[in-house]
Amino acid sequence: MPDRAPYTRLPHRTLVFVGDGRKALFLLNEGSSREPRLKVQRALEDENPPTREQGADRPGRALSRIESKRSAMQQTDWHEIEKHRFARAVAGDLDRLLRQSHAERVVIVAPPRTLADLRRSFSPAIERRIVAEIAKDLTGFPVKDIARYLTI
Repeated sequence: MPDRAPYTRLPHRTLVFVGDGRKALFLLNEGSSREPRLKVQRALEDENPPTREQGADRPGRALSRIESKRSAMQQTDWHEIEKHRFARAVAGDLDRLLRQSHAERVVIVAPPRTLADLRRSFSPAIERRIVAEIAKDLTGFPVKDIARYLTI
């Protein structure tokens, strides 16, 4: 775990979302801001194989009506499309969990691209409660290390 200045305080009942385009972890602080005790509320993992396993066809070719030239089309990146879809679905799950847990604050931790997808999908209720956004991928860390990383 790298030594860093504290990112944010995690007061009691703060909801922490840690995710990327494939995994999502919803944590609730049941401890205090000095001694956070993050408890897993929900964990999701999306099965998203590489594009080569999802698509069967080669990219197409286009024929120009004006000139007699052909040009190649770019192959659809199904893997990337699924990451965007997963981020939208996770934002909806976060909204439902926020209502159920009655949390007043939300901390979002995700890699930059996923963070951008999430921002586009957040409801106004989530946006009002966000106290920190951290552009970092912490999905591979244990919950104790995530808490330490956010508060140390």
